[in-house]
Formats: sequence, C-alpha cells, structure tokens
Amino acid sequence: MPLKKYFLRNRWPLAFGLMSLLTVDFLQLLIPLVIKRAIDLLTIRVATAPMLLKQGLIIVGIALTIAIFRYIWRHLILGHSKSVEEGLRNELYSHLQTLSLSFFQRTRTGDIMARAINDINGIRMAAGMGLVALTDGAVLGMAAIGFMMSINLRLTLISLIPAPFIVLGTKILTRRMSFGFETVQKTFSDLTERVREAFSGIRVIKSYSRENWQYSRVEQVGGKYISENLRLAKTLAFFFPMMAIFTNTGLAIVIWIGGRLTILGDITTGDFVAFTAYLNLLTWPMMAMGWVTNLIQRGSASMRRINKILEEVPAISDTPQVQDMPCIMGGIETKELTIRYPGQAAPALKNISFKIDAGETVALVGRVGSGKTTLLHTIPHLLNIPPGTLFIDGRDIRRIPLKTLRKNIGFVTQDVFVFSDTIRNNVLFGRSHISREKLFAALRAADIMEFIERLEKGLDTVLGERGISLSGGQRQRLTIARALIAEPSILIMDDALSMVDTLTEQRILNQVLKLRQDKTSLIVSHRISTINRAQRILVLERGELVEEGTHESLMAQKGVYATLYEKQLVAQELEKRINAD
Repeated sequence: MPLKKYFLRNRWPLAFGLMSLLTVDFLQLLIPLVIKRAIDLLTIRVATAPMLLKQGLIIVGIALTIAIFRYIWRHLILGHSKSVEEGLRNELYSHLQTLSLSFFQRTRTGDIMARAINDINGIRMAAGMGLVALTDGAVLGMAAIGFMMSINLRLTLISLIPAPFIVLGTKILTRRMSFGFETVQKTFSDLTERVREAFSGIRVIKSYSRENWQYSRVEQVGGKYISENLRLAKTLAFFFPMMAIFTNTGLAIVIWIGGRLTILGDITTGDFVAFTAYLNLLTWPMMAMGWVTNLIQRGSASMRRINKILEEVPAISDTPQVQDMPCIMGGIETKELTIRYPGQAAPALKNISFKIDAGETVALVGRVGSGKTTLLHTIPHLLNIPPGTLFIDGRDIRRIPLKTLRKNIGFVTQDVFVFSDTIRNNVLFGRSHISREKLFAALRAADIMEFIERLEKGLDTVLGERGISLSGGQRQRLTIARALIAEPSILIMDDALSMVDTLTEQRILNQVLKLRQDKTSLIVSHRISTINRAQRILVLERGELVEEGTHESLMAQKGVYATLYEKQLVAQELEKRINAD
C-alpha cells in the first residue's frame, strides 16, 4: 500500500495527535456530567451560588483544556495529511520522470495534471480529516452510548432504533458515491486537458478567429463536469438529510419517553438533561461516519487513479547487465536494426546496418517518413532496442547506463522546446559548473550571441511560455547552444536549422563543426549546403538503408540520393529567384 510508509514515518506525531483527539473526546463526555450535577442540585433545592460557580468554572476549565488539545491534534494529524500529500506528490513526479516516451504519448497532459492536483488533494483529505472523523466518530459514539446506558438502558435501546436504518442507507449510498467520485475525477481530467490545449494553442486559435469554437468546446466539457458533480451532489444531498432525520427521530423518542420517566421519578431531571446531551453528542459521530465514508470513498477513488500511474513500468530502463563506462568516444554501429511501433504493420526501420567512427560527421538523408527521426531516437535509447543491434563504442547500448549514455549525447530535435525562464537558465539547463567563457562560446557558435546582447537584460531576459517571445529560428539556435554547452561526445541535429535561411545555416554549421572537431555529429537536413559538409551520407528509403557514401560517390550512382539532390537543387534555385524578385 503506497500510503503505509507515510503512516509509519509519521507514527509518533500521529499517535500523539490521536491521543490528543481522544483526550478531547473524553473531556467532551465530562461536560454533561457536570451539567447533570448542577441541575440535580437545583432540583433538590440545595444549590448555592458558590456551588453553581464551581460547576461553571469546571466547565470553563474543561473547555480551555479541550481548546489546547484540539490545537495539538489538528496540528499533528492535519500536518500528517500534508506530509502524505507532499510525499505522494513527489513520489508521483519522480516516477513520471522515469517513464518512457511511450507513456506520455498515450497519456494526456491534462489527465496527469488532474491526478497530481485533484486526486492527491482527495487522498490528503482522507488521510487527515477522514482519519479524524473515523476515530472521533467511533470512540465518541461508543462512549456516548456507554454513558447513556449507565443512565437508563431501556431508554438507550429505544433511542437507538433508527441506527440500523442509518447503517443500511449508508451501505447503499456509498456504492453510488464511489462510482460518482471516479466519474467526476475522470471528467475533471478531460476538462483540464481541454483548457490546457486552449491556452497552449491560443496563437493558432486567434490566427483563425476560432475563439467562439474553442469556447464552445471548453463549455461542453465544463458542462459535463458540472453535470457529473450535480449527479454526485444529489446522492450526497440525500445522504446527509437522511442522517439528520434518523438522529432527530431518536431525539424525539427520548423527549417523549424520557420526559415521562422524569415525571414519574424513574430518572432525575439531571439524568434526563445529561441523556439528551449525550444523544446530541452521538449525532456528530453518526454524521461523522457518513462524512468519513464520503472522504474515504473519494480518497479510494483518487488512490486507484494514482496507483495506475505508480504501477506503470518504464518501457526502457537499466537492466542488471549494465556496466558503467568511464567515457564515451562516439563510435556508433548498428547490426540488422529493426524497429516496429505498436499498432503499425510495417516496421519503421528494417535491417539497418552501418558503422560510424568516433569523430565522424554523418548526414542522414531521405524523404519524409523514411525513418530518419526514428533512427536518431534509437541512439540515446529513447526507443526499445532489440539486443545485439545497436552499439556505442563497441558495447551493446542495452548494457550502457541510461544516465551515462544520455549525458554524453546532445540532441536538438525538430520540435524545439524552450522553458518559461531566462535565456541563461534555458541554455545552462541546470548545469551550475559551466564557466562564463564556455557559455559565450556555445552562444556564438549557435549564432545567437549578437541577438542576446541587444536585449535590455541580456542573458537574464525572461522568455514567454515555450519561448513565445522568440522567432522559430531563434528558438532553434538557443537549443543548439544548450546542446553544445555540455560538449557531448555525440551531437544529433534533427533538422535543427530548418527555420533559418540558407546562409545562416551554413554559418552556424561551420561554427558548430569547428567547435566540435574530432567529435561525432549526426545531421539531418533538407538543404544541399548542409548535406555537403558531411564526411559521409546515409540514405534512408521506407525504413531501409538504401545507399551510403560520400556526396560524389552517391551522385555517381544516380540513385535515390541523386534524385533527392536534384530536386533540392531545383527548389533552391526557385527560392533564389523568388527572393531576387
């Protein structure tokens, strides 16, 4: 049970908190006895002012003691629930960090956010106030019944006639509540995801003037969320009045029968008042049991949703056979590498075999969908690799620790990501040991230093969400600097300069390769100038490696590469003419 360790960790504060709670319950049970004595003194006409003052001071003393111990239990028990919330949220986030890309591809961000916020709050309430209501209700209820039985057994049994109906009603309604809470939480996930999409895609929405359409989509999911909440509220709305009816029925019985017993002298007036007070005390435990049922059902539904994530096993993880490598030089070799995505009939890569020496610059070329990006994703082990098919420096990639492998690889993807932080923090990416000179060298190589110097706050300029304040080319250059600053043994650039012009791409590539002399670089580009800079070119077609060699040798073959090259040459000439016009 995921929560067990948190209860064990907080066992002493929790135990002292529960003792304080029980002390409060015991003191509450004493007050009716004090009131009983004062009324009995008045009834037999022996009460004096000092006697009544003494009883009043006793009640005041009990109330002050209750206040002190109530503060203690609230601090300790509710503090425990906050500790559970913190620990569970950290555990969930840490586990999410270990999961593979496939999990995030099939799971919506809004759903993860809803579980991390709404569901964990539900668990916190169950671990805190749920525990309080359960303990308070059980102990206070049983003790109140005991005191009532000591006054008059027959009257106690009669007053508890409604209790079985409360138990039966609770059993029936809690089933509906459990299902209702799970439905509400799922609908909240849908709403969170829809709102997240609306704000993330606001530029596209406004560009197409589709604000009303997007509003209607959010409104639709919001309406469903309200509907499910109202359906659950109907169950809850029926539950609590039902509890109140049965408890007040018991009170009416006590007034009718207990009043007669008092008149006949079977019990004293003080006994009657004390009995009524204990019955009122019993009302809270009966209501509390209903509330705790509510909290526990909601917490259970939330815990099941959290467990679904915590039980997820990373598709890619270090195996027992991993052996640490002191350093990675950058040699890459594949042997009959085949990759097939789930649900796809044809493999994304089929029997790929090649060898790249450490320090070599290689370009990957192919039509859209030929498998270039998939092949690049295998190198940092982002995809599940069959054993014996991919090697780094001669070692099977499955035997290299993921942290070591990825620490030595710089990956600039097609879809660049910039954080809502300063330029400095976006480039350093949490690396505190990087010198100022190394930082500036990476920025100059990425050809973005001049732009940064023109900004009022320079490197400390805060960027908008996903770098909205930068152009596409500037975001690409920023992520290139991020990759260069780590001085990786292997640099992967997956069409990383597609948003800059040809001359800028040439200049950046020259600077990058000069900075990375004697280090392995893999480049994907659709521009001739970039392809020509590579020492060797790999040509992919429909997931297969169909050609390999230098630019000159591939042109002489007049195959796939030559066809692609000629098309790019025509496209480049058209681009020049358009720009000239």
